[in-house]
Amino acid sequence: MLEYISPYLRNPDRITGIPTGRKAAECWDLKTYPHSIKLMATLTTNSRTDSKLSKIEGIKERSQFLREPVATELKQDTTHFSEDGVQILKFHGSYQQDNRDNRVKGQEKDYQMMLRTRNPGGFIPPQLYLTLDRLSSTYGNQTLRVTTRQGFQLHGILKRNLKAAIASIVRSMGSTLGACGDLNRNVMAPPAPFKNRPEYDFAWTYANNIADLLAPQSGAYYEIWLDGEKIISAEEAPEVKAAREHNGNGTIVHESPEPIYGDRYMPRKFKSCVTVPGDNSVDLYSQDLALVIITDESGELQGFNILAGGGLARTHNKEETFPRLADEIGYVAKADIYDAVKAIVATQRDYGDRVNRRHARLKYLLDDWGVEKFRSTVEGYFGKSFQPFRALPDFKYEDFLGWHEQGDGKLFLGISVRNGRVCDTEGWKLKTALREITEAFSLPMRLTPHQNILLYEIAPDDRVEIDRILRENGIKLLEEIDPLERLSMACPALPTCGLAITESERVIPDILVRIRKLLDRVGLPKEEFVVRMTGCPNGCARPYMAELGLVGRAPNVYQLWLGADSHQTRLAQLYLDRLNVDDLEAELEPLLVFFKKARHEDERFGDFCHRVGFEALRQFTETYDPASLKPKRKERHRIRIYDSVYERLKAESQRLGKPMLDLASEALEKYLNELSES
Repeated sequence: MLEYISPYLRNPDRITGIPTGRKAAECWDLKTYPHSIKLMATLTTNSRTDSKLSKIEGIKERSQFLREPVATELKQDTTHFSEDGVQILKFHGSYQQDNRDNRVKGQEKDYQMMLRTRNPGGFIPPQLYLTLDRLSSTYGNQTLRVTTRQGFQLHGILKRNLKAAIASIVRSMGSTLGACGDLNRNVMAPPAPFKNRPEYDFAWTYANNIADLLAPQSGAYYEIWLDGEKIISAEEAPEVKAAREHNGNGTIVHESPEPIYGDRYMPRKFKSCVTVPGDNSVDLYSQDLALVIITDESGELQGFNILAGGGLARTHNKEETFPRLADEIGYVAKADIYDAVKAIVATQRDYGDRVNRRHARLKYLLDDWGVEKFRSTVEGYFGKSFQPFRALPDFKYEDFLGWHEQGDGKLFLGISVRNGRVCDTEGWKLKTALREITEAFSLPMRLTPHQNILLYEIAPDDRVEIDRILRENGIKLLEEIDPLERLSMACPALPTCGLAITESERVIPDILVRIRKLLDRVGLPKEEFVVRMTGCPNGCARPYMAELGLVGRAPNVYQLWLGADSHQTRLAQLYLDRLNVDDLEAELEPLLVFFKKARHEDERFGDFCHRVGFEALRQFTETYDPASLKPKRKERHRIRIYDSVYERLKAESQRLGKPMLDLASEALEKYLNELSES
């Protein structure tokens, strides 16, 4: 067997499961290392030699564990990084972008950096928030953006300011390491700070610990951005360090600076979350790995349900790419959770597709293999079998907006952030308000998976003052926010995202206004549903989990996805491949009219579309007569008035923005009522 597989081994000493310092020929003992033999046999069968690996695999391998060419190019007096540098820069938490609004023919692109923070569970201490606020004004575009993975993004940073920005973040208890790139991204958790519900505290703890377990261990980050100074913002849990070093049946790459990842890291990005039973604020079915806290009746942690294989990114006209929901894998006791996580990561690391990046996410491995083969392979790394998946209550979407009690006498406040953009605009100065509140009360915050912000640890006596600050800066109360806006999400898209085909964040406010007017017109003035919009099919705002999803197809053209449920436990399906944004009302009107006529009591729009099916929706649309919605012409009575009165009535109509008919009718009715009472 050694002769058969040896041509495919670049470095036998780094193969998972092989002890260090021994020749490969001494290691192929089927009784001692059966999993390594199975792994190498699989690699041989697939014939994935170095020459066939994707280009980015080589860039990662040559990077000296994320050092080059970033370290060298950062010192060069240029406006941008090379293509190889851009790929490695992602692991450090930054994307190089080009502001397409500022392009000038014949001139260099308007290069700038987007910087993304890594905040497990969305935790932002007050000193970090004030630093990010300052950096956004000093180096960025005056705004912060809450991401759909509970981090912040700063846009508009120039290359020459990138090092200073990252160093400031790290020194303020933050990090950008691993916020992007082919590794485990920011670990999500429910943001609610309930102090009387221990399962929420467990979710925060394990989100942080798993983020530490799967964080890159290479010293490159601190060498490049802090000149070798390693800032420790928090002590790593001893059990996390022990779990990272424990071999675990082939999960470790020996004598490597990256014991879990090796020199090629993961085939693609890997997304994970920890949540509690019933709380789907994290969109758990869209994750590569989702852990659900299981406690006993007294609130003691017992273990975790595990789901795997979710993911939403796809590519237009590539049917082999698709969104997918995570599958139930099994249950493990709390003592085994770190080994179980490592086993799943190792399975994706070793078997994930490194040839075709469009096929490299864990969801495709699960789809190709099926749950049983996947579970069996993971158990080989885990060293034991999973227990049966524990029964769970139905999951529900939560956003935790408004005022709430924490359970310990203090309060927390959920603030709705328009499209996740913290900024100051005319009449709405959220950036100013949050800075004033943070400076005055030194409150921690949690960013939510739906781009909002929770302030917590609020003394009840401070509520009035916080409300005053928000009100004076034009921030609406919860009951003043249109539910369509409250439930919506959009990705940044143009002008900075290099993948964007069309607009998203900049147009969704107008889209929501148009949908609301249409709902009013068809007789559904109080209706609400989840609307999500992206400028490309990669799904950063998770449109495939929306009741109504708009996915960028071409400039001003979108796909229309329908039929997910409001709690994000069912995928939407493609209803219309090309919808010009100008035709939005024409396409949605018959669907909403049909919904109003044929819905069940209290049925949501997404559930209705799923229940009746797309064939019924299309049949109704084909026979729908838009004229049926037009109101019958009301009989109008004519009276004559003096010219001077008419001119005054006209001026008042323009001043108040009300029709003259309404003003005249109100005045006459008031006069006639006074006559009848006298």
